[in-house]
Amino acid sequence: MTKRAHYIALNIIRGWVLTGIVLSTFVGCVTRETQVFQPPAESPVDDSFTRTSEDKLIASTAVISSDVLYKTIVSELHANRAEFDEAGENYLDLALQTKDLGILRRAIQFATLNEDQNALMQLALLWSEIDPLNSRPRRMLASLTLESGALMQSLLHMERILELGEEIDFSVLSSRTGEMSDASRDLLLNQLTILAKKFPTDTSVIIAMTQLLAQNNEFEEALEQLANFNKIIPLTPRIFLLKAEILNRLNNPENALKTLKDGTRTFKEDIPLRLNYARMLVRQNRFKDAITEFGIVLKQDPDNHGARFSQSLIFLETEAFKKAATAFNFLIASNQRVEEATYYLAYSLENQDLIEEAILKYQSIPSSAQNFIASQQQATRLLIAQGEFEKAHEALLQSSKGQPQLQIVFITMESRLLLQSDNADRAKKLIDASLNRFPGEIELLFARVLYFDLIGDAQNSEKDLKQIIRIQPDDSRALNHLGYMLATQTSRFEEANALIERAIRISPDDPAIIDSLAWVQYKLGRYETALKNIARAYERFPDPEVASHMGEILWALNRRQDANKIWGQALEQNPNSAIIIEAMERLQSH
Repeated sequence: MTKRAHYIALNIIRGWVLTGIVLSTFVGCVTRETQVFQPPAESPVDDSFTRTSEDKLIASTAVISSDVLYKTIVSELHANRAEFDEAGENYLDLALQTKDLGILRRAIQFATLNEDQNALMQLALLWSEIDPLNSRPRRMLASLTLESGALMQSLLHMERILELGEEIDFSVLSSRTGEMSDASRDLLLNQLTILAKKFPTDTSVIIAMTQLLAQNNEFEEALEQLANFNKIIPLTPRIFLLKAEILNRLNNPENALKTLKDGTRTFKEDIPLRLNYARMLVRQNRFKDAITEFGIVLKQDPDNHGARFSQSLIFLETEAFKKAATAFNFLIASNQRVEEATYYLAYSLENQDLIEEAILKYQSIPSSAQNFIASQQQATRLLIAQGEFEKAHEALLQSSKGQPQLQIVFITMESRLLLQSDNADRAKKLIDASLNRFPGEIELLFARVLYFDLIGDAQNSEKDLKQIIRIQPDDSRALNHLGYMLATQTSRFEEANALIERAIRISPDDPAIIDSLAWVQYKLGRYETALKNIARAYERFPDPEVASHMGEILWALNRRQDANKIWGQALEQNPNSAIIIEAMERLQSH
């Protein structure tokens, strides 16, 4: 820029200053949509900045050099062109150069917009230096250091806020300390202990200490801390909640529940406290009491749709289907959790034998909903149960029109439901016709494998599984299925072992494949290796079939007492498990 152009620009700027425009830039607003830029609402600077620093702002803007004015207008031009990074960098330099509170405020606004944490940290430190009696920069610093994980620094800034005679929530620290080492957490606890002595009536310091003690699994000490604190100041809802949480972690749910109940009696209008009490009642299967508590919440706050939804689910759990339907209809009419409410409304209608209405509700759930496929499955199941095979199929076709992948999902779903409802021939016809439309489609081939498994046609199952493996050699599901089938239905154990080992290399943590590997190792007489693998599978997935296999392997190792123990534990959870009962009767009879 020439000297003449620079001179003209400066004169223009001076004119703006005289009319107050540049000064309003320091405290004004702009938006991206208009010719003027406004920083986001979540900017850490608010009107209190100007109020608390008004005198300094007036003083600092009284005399501004031409160079600063020039840089300021250039920065604003960057902003108006949506060049926010450049504007932010310029304002940061200006703030550090001038230490002017008006410019500092503008710099913070741009740094917030640009999510420039480094700039925000520099500006907050500068602000606290310029205006040491203002808590706002300390709050910024506490937040920034907390976000970065520098918890001790954050704690020091929080302490300064207390020293300035203001409040801050120290309990936010505990949200960041879960993954800390014990030594680091102990260091933080020591500092909080010093603070608690310095500010003995500050609730949030005590809560933070208690939360950290609980994270250290020092539950008795945490409870003692709360008890001592209660001698100094009255109880609060947060204290009741924290005490209940600690008691729960001490495996003392009854006392935790009593604590929350006492809390709701002391603070009858506190909704979060009552909601926690209601949820704990649900966890302890005290559904009637939970319904009452949710009802109290709804009297206090009729628009608490979360409480209404929870109460509605309990109505379903207790088979109060008419009440559930009324509650879910209310949520739908209020435009709250509509897809979920519609799904459960359909379920409640189904359980009142209002099948046609239930089908329509299931089918009304839009394809954008998370429960769309589940709802279509339920509608299809009901139509198949009524013998409305064509209607069920046509509805799925319409719902997946123009979406080949969704069509395949629906075909496999429909075929599975047909198999489950003793309509195997219809399932086979559907799958064969679909494979003509989608030749070599793996999911359809797998659907046909399930059909062949059901009718006991191992030869055709093997044929389709091998075709899947040829198309997709790393399909661990097909490798495992074929390997397990060979291990259980043939004496081709080495071939089965090779297939399953391929599967386990692809999916090493899949408990079903680990179980298959253990079983084929058992068949090959490798009992010790089999036991190690079946134990891994059972730990991940204590299914009756896995329990049956584990018992048989233990039996082969002459550990019959252990085998009976595993079977007994499994039967406690699944008393009618045919596979466990068959294994026990077969082995115990010899």
